[in-house]
Amino acid sequence: MKAGSPRLKSLNDVKRQSIRLSQASLVKTRPVEEGKRLLLVEPSAETIDLAAWARDNRSWIEEHLLRHGGLLFRGFALPDAAAFQEVASAVSPDLLDYVERAAPRSQVAGKVFTSTEYPADQWIPLHHEMSYSHNWPTKLYFYCDIPAEEQGYTPVADDLEIFARIPQAIKDRFMEKGVMYVRNYGQGADMPWWEVFQTRSKQEVEAYLASTKTEYEWRGQDQLRTRMRRQVTATHPKTGDTVWFNHAHMFHSSNMPTAVRAALRREFKDDELPRNAFYGDGSPIEDEVAQAVRDLYRESALYFLWQKGDVLLLDNFLTSHGRSPFKGQRKIYVAMAELYTNPEFR
Repeated sequence: MKAGSPRLKSLNDVKRQSIRLSQASLVKTRPVEEGKRLLLVEPSAETIDLAAWARDNRSWIEEHLLRHGGLLFRGFALPDAAAFQEVASAVSPDLLDYVERAAPRSQVAGKVFTSTEYPADQWIPLHHEMSYSHNWPTKLYFYCDIPAEEQGYTPVADDLEIFARIPQAIKDRFMEKGVMYVRNYGQGADMPWWEVFQTRSKQEVEAYLASTKTEYEWRGQDQLRTRMRRQVTATHPKTGDTVWFNHAHMFHSSNMPTAVRAALRREFKDDELPRNAFYGDGSPIEDEVAQAVRDLYRESALYFLWQKGDVLLLDNFLTSHGRSPFKGQRKIYVAMAELYTNPEFR
């Protein structure tokens, strides 16, 4: 039989399809919660190597990630951060560094970081990773090393639902005016500029800010203020879906603990706070508007308890995430992948 014969090609196609089917049968799936999109993926046998399986089934993962917005891999017995990075790299070979930071994180190993280091008794509202920036990761990977003794959820929300439910008046106001973030680095509660931008060179920071259309001014010896106008919504590059994609409800001063906000406002003007969000024309965003968005995210969220070894893969366009308060030790690690740049900045 000749190598290029139709029959041999047909046999090869059948063989490849058989391999794909057998690979997919190594896992079983179901919704994490009925009525929610997040998909639970579990091994059909205890011996499955998740990194190897992911490497062989990237197209399956991509297809189901777009369909469900997130995949929760459970029961694969991943022991540590190194094993987690191997899994993330199997799907996304080029993991990202964390630049233009909005929250303190520690580097665990390679391109694996701790999740946001924030007081255990406080909420982190649901949000899209780095939606305050001109570029952001398309994929987020989370790994549970130590689950909290109580709560410690990483709530997730379907942002197709969020966008549909945001009141039209709020949408119209933001779409007309845009959104602007003002940050004062190294003042009050925010991080110093060299930690945010991962360099001690003012020249490098200035070049970066100029390239991202960010207004800036140096204040005193080591303080920096930036004003950045960014997107209100984003369009998924593959599905074409439009989602609410900004940090206005996160950076707005009403997101601070009440006592902290009151103390800071006694000392600083609104544009002198460590961080704040305004409409794009500089006018103030109403407290009730920011709170309405935060409430909508929380009401729409899915909450699940972490288990040791869990890996959560999220499409950063389609699914937002946050963190609930918790008790006990909690170690959740994160890796980011596939940088997407807002077309206005290309």
